[in-house]
Amino acid sequence: MPIQPVLINGSWRDSKSPIGNFQSINPETGIAQGKRYPISSFADIELALAASHWAVKELESISPENIAKFLELYASNIEDRAGILSQTAAIETALPEKSRFRDIELPRTTGQLRQAARAAKERSWCRATIDTKANIRSKFSPLGGPVVIFGPNNFPFAFNSISGGDFAAAIASGNPVIAKANPGHPGTTRIFAEAALKTLKKCGLPQTMVQLIYHLQPEDGFRLVSHPLTGATAFTGSRKSGVALKHAAESAGKLIYIEMSGLNPVFIFPQALKERGKEIAEELGQSCTLGAGQFCTNPGLVVLLKNQDTENFIKILAEKLRSTPAGPLLSRQVLESLVAAVTSLKKFGAEIVSGGKELDTNAFSFANTLLRVTGDNFLKKSKKLQTETFGPSSLIVVAENIKQMITIAAHLEGNLTGSIYSHTAKKEESLYTDIEAVLRTKVGRLINDKMPTGVAVSPAMSHGGPFPATGHPGFTSVGIPAAMLRFSALHCYDNVRKYRLPAELKDKNPTGKMWRLIDGTWTQKDI
Repeated sequence: MPIQPVLINGSWRDSKSPIGNFQSINPETGIAQGKRYPISSFADIELALAASHWAVKELESISPENIAKFLELYASNIEDRAGILSQTAAIETALPEKSRFRDIELPRTTGQLRQAARAAKERSWCRATIDTKANIRSKFSPLGGPVVIFGPNNFPFAFNSISGGDFAAAIASGNPVIAKANPGHPGTTRIFAEAALKTLKKCGLPQTMVQLIYHLQPEDGFRLVSHPLTGATAFTGSRKSGVALKHAAESAGKLIYIEMSGLNPVFIFPQALKERGKEIAEELGQSCTLGAGQFCTNPGLVVLLKNQDTENFIKILAEKLRSTPAGPLLSRQVLESLVAAVTSLKKFGAEIVSGGKELDTNAFSFANTLLRVTGDNFLKKSKKLQTETFGPSSLIVVAENIKQMITIAAHLEGNLTGSIYSHTAKKEESLYTDIEAVLRTKVGRLINDKMPTGVAVSPAMSHGGPFPATGHPGFTSVGIPAAMLRFSALHCYDNVRKYRLPAELKDKNPTGKMWRLIDGTWTQKDI
């Protein structure tokens, strides 16, 4: 069977000296799909980097309006392929075609592309700052090198390396992209790439602006992220891979933004449990099992106070998990990692309440799982008991008292989210203040009275957090225009003649709508 081509230098071409090839696997049946995709050697990577270098040069003369046009038309071309994209993704991931892809993930994907287009066109994202007295002006500008994007397995549309949020932010800020597909959904990614190339041609943009390779060896990944021509890297995936890539990139002085593991702790206060424990258990059960628990914001750790209401809550939650069918996991690797993580938690003192085992089916499937541990044991082995269980699993930590609940919060690693459920009539404000003061520094997004699973595509959203949730607590991968700043450099112009300045820094506002900080005041006016 022929090997599928890669998209390099504006055309589909055979991989140069591939190291091997692979097939996607249907997680529900365990059967390999027909098409084979190359594992690229560094020869492909070198070609892509060289082509991106020329794209950088060409983009210098391309207006933000033309980049916005590409993003808008690309979104429309994706919608034209909604059927084949959703069908292919459903086969490659075993996630529901309509309810997951057509109804949720596809409109989210096209929506964030259009948000990025608006930001590119309007230009306020670049934070133009002008000191007229000193004649110093600055703004954020493209990096001068391609953004390399490693997409995750769990969001084949919204976080795809060639259509997702990182892609939208990198393109909108004026950078070319080298996309590295996730091997879990190469066919889906290829369809996106075909739509992107068609859109580039129609818009008259450099066809080397978007390139695609499917897979590579780890050592070649390290060389790619640390290469002199690379502008920055965005990675979403496991902590092991993320930390290794981070070390390689930063050792070479290269930017890298990584989103890795997390438990997304949920603190449920005693009065909230007494008031609406059954409803919260229902919410938690749904959140744990949605998409077979394969969300970066899955609630993997729940902290409760020791009492009878907690015991009742655990029984209700365990029954909810038992009665909910276990969905297929995305790959055998995900299944093996989940088995290893649950085994590790048990080794360090966690007890199985329900589930806890691989299911005997053709699918990559693991029983919906609930574990519990005492607050004392958690504090003794907090690092080991914060092992991420990527899948339908959560660990209950039962604190002896309020003081210990606060101490548990202090021992948490960095997470994307932290949720607090408290009494609706403000009976627990003192406890909230104490927990919030600790938890706020541990998470990127603080949540009240709802589970963390959903991540709204909002300008105010932070999908980031302290290490090891991400590699840098100051940035977000969701939320335009903030996400665009990751792929930019701050350029300062000191006493530069006005006619030589970029349009955003000249006296006249280039769009009439762009916000600029002029002599300490945000304004849309001309100077």
